[in-house]
Amino acid sequence: MKKVMSIFGTRPEAIKMAPLVKHIEATEDLKSVVVVTAQHREMLDQVLDLFQITPDYDLNLMKANQTLTDITVGALRGLERIIIKEAPDLVLVHGDTTTTFAASLGAFYQQTPVGHVEAGLRSGNRYSPFPEEINRRLTGSLASLHFAPTKAARENLLRENVMPETIFTTGNTVIDALLKTVQDDYIFAEQSLQELLERDCPKVLVTAHRRENQGQPMVRIFSAVRALHDDLPTCEFIFPIHKNPRVRALAQEALGACARVHMIEPLDYEPFANAVNKVDLILTDSGGLQEEAPSLGKPVLVLRENTERPEAVEAGTVLLVGSDQQKIYDTAKELLTNQKAYEKMRRAVNPYGDGKACERIIKAIKFYLYNTEERPADWQ
Repeated sequence: MKKVMSIFGTRPEAIKMAPLVKHIEATEDLKSVVVVTAQHREMLDQVLDLFQITPDYDLNLMKANQTLTDITVGALRGLERIIIKEAPDLVLVHGDTTTTFAASLGAFYQQTPVGHVEAGLRSGNRYSPFPEEINRRLTGSLASLHFAPTKAARENLLRENVMPETIFTTGNTVIDALLKTVQDDYIFAEQSLQELLERDCPKVLVTAHRRENQGQPMVRIFSAVRALHDDLPTCEFIFPIHKNPRVRALAQEALGACARVHMIEPLDYEPFANAVNKVDLILTDSGGLQEEAPSLGKPVLVLRENTERPEAVEAGTVLLVGSDQQKIYDTAKELLTNQKAYEKMRRAVNPYGDGKACERIIKAIKFYLYNTEERPADWQ
């Protein structure tokens, strides 16, 4: 049996890798080894519990005030002994985190092939998102297999002279995870959240946490939310607030007096995904939500100046509004008060997948490891 080692460390990685890990476990001629760095701890554990994944190794790296250097060095040191001991035939990493880059480099140092899940996304700005844009590019340089979620991601890799035979277009595994998690009859553990999401009124989900937005950009974002709150008296705002103390301070100062802005603790993935399914509009600087929400017919306003997911902009499922206070306000108000504009965006076709990305990745892995004759078809 060929051994496939999956390495991840944050909640977003875990969400997107969990369904793939379960597929590997269910594949007779593949042996799964799971390693977590716990770059995030609590948020990572929530996803492991939800998908019933028990890591074979846990570096438990998270510590207070950790820097990118701390994570990189800690991951490299911890992963070295594990990769040497297990001698995997392939290391799988996901996306663009510091764990992703460190794991890819650690595997390269042991001359172990790397498969990059969600390869080929590019914003074109090395400092936005930071440090994710460069993490993703460096991982791409180290990878032997590139699992591009979309045709545009594949084209990005080809422009960078990645060999075409190493690229497989698969769709995004986040859709696989989402479709297994969302339930129309889901009951939230928090009764207050259940009642809020059942109200017959417009509901807006807000998330904001990115490094590049902290400071004045976030002040402008929260000011736009406050203005929407004041001018749309029937609208409720749900804000699962990031644990970063700086984000919390800015949010409390700007929105603490707004009665219909419900600042709640971060939600586990299962209730969060089901909350996305219940709201009408999403304001976010997250990357993953740009992929997830359109699958549920939810328009997204992206609170960033650029995005490494331009397919959604082109498809019309998301709009890029940055941190411009007036633009956020005008665009959100238009969608919340103009049914025609809202329906046009809600019904746009999601370009990120059909829930079968993991199946395609497994076929590509077996094609690579077992040198089978027929290359699996790309997702169109």
